[in-house]
Amino acid sequence: MLQLEGRSALVTGAGRGIGRAIAIGLAEQGASLLVTDVNLDAVEGLAGELGEGRAIALRADVSDLTDVDRMVERCATAYGSVDILVNNAAVTRFADVMRITPGDWDNMHSVNARGTFFTMQRAAREMISSGSGGRIVNIASIAGKGFSGTSNAAYAASKGAVIAMTAIAAHQLGPHGINVNAVCPGLTRTPLGDDLAGQVASLLGMPEKQFREEREATIPIGRECRPEEIAAMVAFLVGPGGDAITGQAINVDGGILNF
Repeated sequence: MLQLEGRSALVTGAGRGIGRAIAIGLAEQGASLLVTDVNLDAVEGLAGELGEGRAIALRADVSDLTDVDRMVERCATAYGSVDILVNNAAVTRFADVMRITPGDWDNMHSVNARGTFFTMQRAAREMISSGSGGRIVNIASIAGKGFSGTSNAAYAASKGAVIAMTAIAAHQLGPHGINVNAVCPGLTRTPLGDDLAGQVASLLGMPEKQFREEREATIPIGRECRPEEIAAMVAFLVGPGGDAITGQAINVDGGILNF
C-alpha cells in the first residue's frame, strides 16, 4: 500500500521547481492533491499530468488571506480533510544588501513569512477541527540559517522567520496531533535558481557555465541538489517515518551547512 493513500495534501507554489517536484512525489505515494500557484496554467498542467481525480488546481496568492482561506476550504471540501500542508510558495530576486528596497522587503515577507504563517494557521485550524491531526512542512532555506550565498538579505530574513515559526508552531500544535517541520534546501537546480545564477554571473562578468562550475566546487557533494531530492525529504516527513519528528529545520543542501 502506498504510504499516503487516502490522505489529502495542499501544496502551495506548485507550478514549477521544488513545489512541482513535491506535488509529484506526494501523488506517487498516493496522496490526493490540491495544487496552488499564482500561475494557474502551470498548476492546471501539473494536475493534468498527475491524472484525472488525482489533483485539483487552484490559483492562489498566499499573501492574500482571502485566497488562503479559499484554498484550505477547497481542499477540505474536496477531500473531507486537510491532512498535509506543504508551504512552498516564495519569491526572491538577487540584490546586494545596499540595493534592497522597502518594496522588495515587503514583497518577500508578505509571501515568504506572512503567507507561510497564515496558511499554516488556517490549515492547522482545519486539522484541529477534524480531530485527526496532520503534518505541516514549511519550505525554508539554508539562507534562513545565514548562508552567505543567498539571493539577498531580505529573503534570508523571511526564511529565518519560517524556521522560527516552525519551531514554535510544533510546540503549540503537538498536543493536537500536528507535526510541523521545515525543510531547508541549499543550492537547487530550478527555474528560479537558473534565473538567479544568470543574474549573478552577469554581474560578475563571467559565463554562467563557469560561475556554476566554480559554485558547485564549493558544495561537498560536488553539485546542486535536485528538486526531487527536496521532495523526497518532504515525503518522508509526512509519511510514517516522520511520526516522531517535529520542530526541526532539516537541511537538504549537499553538505554546505553543518547546522
